[in-house]
Amino acid sequence: ANPPYPEYIDAIIAGGVKIVETAGRSPEAYMPKMKEAGIKVIHKCTSVRHSLKAERIGCDAVSVDGFECGGHPGEDDIPNMILLPRAAEELKVPFVASGGMGTASQLVAALALGADGINMGTRFIATKEAPVHENVKKALIAASELDTRLIMRPLRNTERVLANAAVDKIVEIEKTKGAATTIDDIKELVGGVYPRVMQGGEMDAGAWSCGMVAGLIHDIPTCKELIEGMVAEAEQIIRKRLEGFLAA
Repeated sequence: ANPPYPEYIDAIIAGGVKIVETAGRSPEAYMPKMKEAGIKVIHKCTSVRHSLKAERIGCDAVSVDGFECGGHPGEDDIPNMILLPRAAEELKVPFVASGGMGTASQLVAALALGADGINMGTRFIATKEAPVHENVKKALIAASELDTRLIMRPLRNTERVLANAAVDKIVEIEKTKGAATTIDDIKELVGGVYPRVMQGGEMDAGAWSCGMVAGLIHDIPTCKELIEGMVAEAEQIIRKRLEGFLAA
């Protein structure tokens, strides 16, 4: 079912929100209303061509989302080591690196590759303030970079999720039915499951988005501790490690 986007935008304007991230389909039809309200729009894109389209329709910035990301990485399978410098070659508007981001070294790398900052999703779930069940945070701590799976590829709606019993069922259905897989075959395992997982802590209730960065998540800090720690460590990396190469 299509969400009531016009009502969402009315609520955003009424609430005084000044920065909006859009994703998935093009926000072009809604740009005039948001611009009129003085809203800055950042569109999430998984390819350079989509990023350029976002720039053309007036988006103020782009969130460039690599193949490592949790959720929907698109169908091109381009990782950020390639996607970010390609975006830097083409884009005139600012862009931030999304997908697999969660450490100070990745922040430094993203800046070196041309991004103006980073966008973290999975990493913020494993923080004290995140309003999710403790089981979810523990699952991220326990996961490695090998523990995500790609589902819904036959539907060309690929999603990266954390492996669990429900995901195993989805993978088996897709393996058996192949290109004939329909959303009806898996809808009970992907639709409406987030309240049970995120609020109820039922970790096998269904598929839920998770990035490969789970392999780099080892603690549950406050958001303040996470951000301040990353910035401080990034500065150390730049000054002590990278400047050291220049000195040599």
